[in-house]
Amino acid sequence: MLIKLVIIALLLFIIFNLFRAGIIMLRAAEPSVPMSHYLGRRLLISIALLLLIFVAIALGLIQPNATPF
Repeated sequence: MLIKLVIIALLLFIIFNLFRAGIIMLRAAEPSVPMSHYLGRRLLISIALLLLIFVAIALGLIQPNATPF
């Protein structure tokens, strides 16, 4: 159960960084933090999330859906 909460938290953090980058992109003034900062953070967290899911499946902490139907 804890692993699922961590996955959900990381997904919400990814979405939060995506919106932060979008807000900076739409501003006319020069931002103090570049947009690539948030997009890079989003990419790194996405990679970490995929690795976490693969490790959790390999260790048997979560089971993938056997059939999509």
